[in-house]
Amino acid sequence: QGQEKLSCNPKKENGTHVVLCELGNPMKAGARITVDMELSVSGLEDMGDAITFQLQLRSKNSPSPTNASVTVTVPVEAQAEMELRGNSLPDTTVLPTSWEGVEGSRRLEDHGIKVEHVYELHNKGPSTVSGVTLRLAVPHELRGHILLYLLELGTEGGMNCTQHPALNPAQV
Repeated sequence: QGQEKLSCNPKKENGTHVVLCELGNPMKAGARITVDMELSVSGLEDMGDAITFQLQLRSKNSPSPTNASVTVTVPVEAQAEMELRGNSLPDTTVLPTSWEGVEGSRRLEDHGIKVEHVYELHNKGPSTVSGVTLRLAVPHELRGHILLYLLELGTEGGMNCTQHPALNPAQV
């Protein structure tokens, strides 16, 4: 009839995590109860798209065939908002109108003005993320002429990077 808070205790049993809740003792024969449970589970980032719980009602009375278990599958959806920030150093570059690169030169200044682009990918949460792929398209040619000479590509923070095929073609 009324609502009561259950006292539940987590423990490990046979290598699995078990939450044991005491429903009441003694319980009258034929009693019907409804239990609503809210569970907070962490570390689900790599669990796939669902998590399965096995629920079982156990009685301390003599063994009964009604101690059957039921499996409940709950969908898991991790949410994280990503933010990409970027800037150029220097932030403004003015190119001379009559400038031309020196063919065959290995000096950086003969290929143009150095501009460094820095991008930061931030996780704004609430979940952690793994396996993120960032594809950054950089226009390096315009009508068959070099627009930007891509010199190097680097990362920080344990990320892997796939090199662009047009990266430093003259080996400057």
